[in-house]
Amino acid sequence: MKIENFETIISWQKSTQLAVLVYTILKDNKDCGFKDQIQRAAVSIGNNIAEGYERHSNKEFKQFLYIAKGSAGEVRSMLYIAKELGYISAKDFENMYNLSIEICRLISGLIKTL
Repeated sequence: MKIENFETIISWQKSTQLAVLVYTILKDNKDCGFKDQIQRAAVSIGNNIAEGYERHSNKEFKQFLYIAKGSAGEVRSMLYIAKELGYISAKDFENMYNLSIEICRLISGLIKTL
């Protein structure tokens, strides 16, 4: 499999969507510590995919993909807290949760192909 650039990687594209959703949905949230942490984790997913790809080594790429997958798990964990605290609606939780699951599956598939 030949990837031309990280922007064509579907998991990177989806992670960008997730990060934008996190920023948009929590933009007015006053819990700065929480908001900062979930935003950092969401942005970390795509950034690790991009950084790993740019290393031009399958071994390093895989390592960064595992980190990206971990960040997706962190976002998913924080989504439960956000829902319980009333920071996000059940619908927003479901949308972001499902997107994070899809991203993890895509990353797992990419790891297997490397």
